[in-house]
Amino acid sequence: MSIFLKREVLLVKFPIIFPLVYLFILYFFPIYETHLIFLTILILAETHFGATWPFFLDKVNYPHIREKKIELIIVPLILTIFCIVGFFYFRNFFLLIFFAANMYHVTRQSYGIMNLYTKNPEEKFHYSNIIYIFNFLFFLIAFFRFYIPLVSNEFLLIMNIIVIVAMLLTFLFEVKKFGFSENFLTLVTGVLIFYPVCFVENPVHAIIMGVTMHYSQYLYLTTKVLKKRSVDNNSTKKTKFLGFISVIVVYSLVMSILSIFGKNESEFLSTLIFIPITGQMLHFYLDSQLWKFSEQHNRENILKYLKN
Repeated sequence: MSIFLKREVLLVKFPIIFPLVYLFILYFFPIYETHLIFLTILILAETHFGATWPFFLDKVNYPHIREKKIELIIVPLILTIFCIVGFFYFRNFFLLIFFAANMYHVTRQSYGIMNLYTKNPEEKFHYSNIIYIFNFLFFLIAFFRFYIPLVSNEFLLIMNIIVIVAMLLTFLFEVKKFGFSENFLTLVTGVLIFYPVCFVENPVHAIIMGVTMHYSQYLYLTTKVLKKRSVDNNSTKKTKFLGFISVIVVYSLVMSILSIFGKNESEFLSTLIFIPITGQMLHFYLDSQLWKFSEQHNRENILKYLKN
């Protein structure tokens, strides 16, 4: 059982405690549903989105940003315009794109974390394919449950049984082939992240519940890199982290409040939710560039700190 008590397992490889606590509060204390959503957004979701900015805009990245102006300046500007136009002029289609981008982004991180810790090429091949297949299945289930509600309760029950059996058989096969290990736990996490779309009624809860694991993983890894990088750069750790914390706290607070406005009866206030949504889309894109380890800059300034 000691494997489950390691900090990296609890926060990165198998942070199952987060969705379990979320599920417990949601079902046993439903009167606190609104508080649960707000606190999860404030403490985990928007802090994780906010962590992109001090991480991305660290001065060590400045030469790389100047070198790749199109990918790191022009495209984000175009994406921002797309989000504004999409939200106000073809909102339903835009929100579908947003949802798909969200699931793809989370799946890519699950793959990246599995790839980071798993060294056996055959194991990597198995685990990556399993993560992609199950997450694509969950995307289809979510699409037909929440976006185009064509799934009956009877069909959903049958689908749940099939999914659970498929997951259990897959996990048993992988344990038999590669053994039970911390690497296996990264696979389980990557599969379970979107499983709540199969049984949770509210689409907001269905997504946030499992994705709390994604938030924990990201916050742990970005903090790890910044901490080690600050030592290498001979900067004052306290000053570095005070700046880092200040940015994400302010960002998270502002974006969380704007997210809550999405439920406001005022038409103007309710539209302000496009600001955090745009921030999230930028996070999805910038992370695809930031964690691209085919780039030498990213290998030297990010990957080496994750491996040490």
